[in-house]
Amino acid sequence: MRSASPHHVIITGASTGIGRALAHAFAGPGVTLGLVARQAELLEACAQACRAKGAHVLTAALDVRDAAAMAHWLDYFDAKHPVDLLIANAGVASTLAHANDWEGSERTAQIVDTNFTGALNAALPVIERMRLRRRGHIALISSIAALRGMAISPAYCASKAALKAWGDSVRPVLARDNIRVSIVLPGFVKTAMSDVFPGDKPFMWSAEKAAHHIQGRLQKGRAEIAFPGMLAFGMRLLTLLPAALADAILGRMSYLPREER
Repeated sequence: MRSASPHHVIITGASTGIGRALAHAFAGPGVTLGLVARQAELLEACAQACRAKGAHVLTAALDVRDAAAMAHWLDYFDAKHPVDLLIANAGVASTLAHANDWEGSERTAQIVDTNFTGALNAALPVIERMRLRRRGHIALISSIAALRGMAISPAYCASKAALKAWGDSVRPVLARDNIRVSIVLPGFVKTAMSDVFPGDKPFMWSAEKAAHHIQGRLQKGRAEIAFPGMLAFGMRLLTLLPAALADAILGRMSYLPREER
């Protein structure tokens, strides 16, 4: 079912990459954007570009891991501009550089706290207010890596899989309050994050192409948005294979850390 165009939109991780491209895509006359990111200068540059397109923009230089600060600002924004759409996009990547590299507890916690807990720190305060209004839309930017873990990025895959599982779990519950939940599973998108990824990057999209694709599918109310199609199909197929065979395929695709990296 196609939904009305959102007028009040919050996007986390809006200073770079997909988040910035989404801000530009949603910006326009009659739209109020709430943009959240850690890097104040880059965030303001994004805000200025969105204002030039006619949008009213509020910004917050926040770390999504700070639950109290996030809740305070989200409540402030929502009180003035009841949120139609929240896009929990902020995230960080981690890859194993070589076979002797390892993600210990501190490194793993940083990734999970940002990609999973940080997304919930954005979504939960807004959901509470949406439930009172009995309307709204939550979009969780997970990853195609949530479909099948890769040895080259254990913590990242785990955090994105957890986010997908949480979204799948709450979607039917929130539907009772007329709140939609969409889980976005991007493949490789040309960003600073993908630039440092050491493995193969098939079917890579630009951030702008990804943003417009996400925007269009959100407008149609899609519960899951996975792209590009061939990569999503391949990752789903891996889950049907014996684990050893799937591991071997991913290893041949350079998704297994090796000494020469």
